[in-house]
Amino acid sequence: MKWTNLAFALVFSVTATVTAFSKEQPNIVLILSDDQSWTDYSFMGHEHIATPHLDKLAERSAVFRRGYVPTALCRPSLMTLATGLYTHEHMITGNDPSPLLTEGKKEGPKYNALREKLISNVDRVPTIARMLGSKGYLSHQSGKWWEGSFQRGGFTHGMTRGFPRQGGRHGDDGLKIGREGMKPVFDFIDHSIAEEKPFYVWYAPFLPHTPHNPPEALFEKYRGKVDSDHVARYYAMCEWFDQTCGQLIDYVDQKGLTENTLFVYVCDNGWIQSKEKRGYAPRSKQSANEGGTRQPIMYSWPGVIPPGDRGNQLASSIDIVPTMLASAGADIPENLPGLNLLPILKSGEATPRKEVLGEGFAHDIADVNNPQASLLYRWIVKDEWKLLLTYDGEVNRYASSHPRTEKRPQLYNLLEDPHENKNLASENPEVVSNLAGEISKWWPVTERKVLESWE
Repeated sequence: MKWTNLAFALVFSVTATVTAFSKEQPNIVLILSDDQSWTDYSFMGHEHIATPHLDKLAERSAVFRRGYVPTALCRPSLMTLATGLYTHEHMITGNDPSPLLTEGKKEGPKYNALREKLISNVDRVPTIARMLGSKGYLSHQSGKWWEGSFQRGGFTHGMTRGFPRQGGRHGDDGLKIGREGMKPVFDFIDHSIAEEKPFYVWYAPFLPHTPHNPPEALFEKYRGKVDSDHVARYYAMCEWFDQTCGQLIDYVDQKGLTENTLFVYVCDNGWIQSKEKRGYAPRSKQSANEGGTRQPIMYSWPGVIPPGDRGNQLASSIDIVPTMLASAGADIPENLPGLNLLPILKSGEATPRKEVLGEGFAHDIADVNNPQASLLYRWIVKDEWKLLLTYDGEVNRYASSHPRTEKRPQLYNLLEDPHENKNLASENPEVVSNLAGEISKWWPVTERKVLESWE
């Protein structure tokens, strides 16, 4: 009798654990666009770009139209989403070490040592995948991933082999996701279901990122709407990305997991397509202007998070990691600077975030041990105002572009001028002074000079 009771207790314990996973620990799907402007969705009002699947996700989400990423460059922005830390905290300020550190060479033992030094930052801080793993989650990496292999980031499953493997820079095999189908992610979801474990999906496809080579039908669709083939290709890439998001969302729906899945959406940084060439226009990627940093942020958990447009409430991607951890019942490290938004997302109340802070650095890193060496911007959004301060951090001739198009302090009233057409800094010195003070309280900078005039 005792053995029977013990066996029953063990079975009940296992069953209770599985039930707890299914009811108290949602699956988490993080969808990350790659190089897309905050304006470039139909739910954000774009006149041409069609994003029906993300529109559908928006309908069932808490939508923050005034969302931001703290850094407008792929790798540091993604590292923030992996760790919940600002760039100056996780120390990966750019995409690559500067070749000026190795006699102009982006190869060889010295340069590879710098690459390894950068990647090693992912070892010294907790990652969201590792933290969710401690709560029983399986996790899958696909798409963009810079920090070595998926295992090094704490994922239990994934696609990226990573440096020092050949081609291991920013995703290698992972970059096939979306562009060449969704099977690896779908197989992982099926595996997690079979294992009766909650899952975390990092879906960061190389879309709408260059190369802009969309399906021909999509290109032709937009070619008739705009007078630039470069713009038409980019618009088509945005819709192609949306189609893959629809495939992922629909797969979760078909598996009956929608009610127990938290979807989070954001893009790593902005992109304004140049009409004249394949690259991006100024004041977008790498820039602290709205075209580089502003991004819609969405949280969808049917039955838990009431859907709705959060209007002018501010949001930052720095809040995503603590919010996901809270949803899983995981401990939130005390050093994380972001907010756990889950309680207010559930209640529908206004968020406590009154300001968004950010920083910008050169594409190529001047000093892998010192974030200030490559500092280009610090900025703040508070109420209607946005202040950008520009710094004299190093930008070398090997960089793909030069983001500092304006070197004076920039102050904009975003509610009246969302595209930052009129710099009001000279007319509002007190506002500039107060906001600059808040920036300095957040991250004191001692080694760089603010550029206050044209050079």
